Amino acid sequence: MTRIVVDFERCEGHGLCEQTAPEVFRLDDEGELHLTRDEVDSEYESVVAAAVRVCPVAALKVQP
Repeated sequence: MTRIVVDFERCEGHGLCEQTAPEVFRLDDEGELHLTRDEVDSEYESVVAAAVRVCPVAALKVQP
């Protein structure tokens, strides 16, 4: 399992993570990020890694 870590103070609600991995990331109507799960298995690791790479403010990290 891979744990997703979000720096909510850094997150600006660009939505690129949601576009890249909508199974895991959701923005609410105010642009606040919510995770559908805190940890992902191998099925979602590649899409979460892609979302981490596209975040323009580096608010996302993963931990094994």
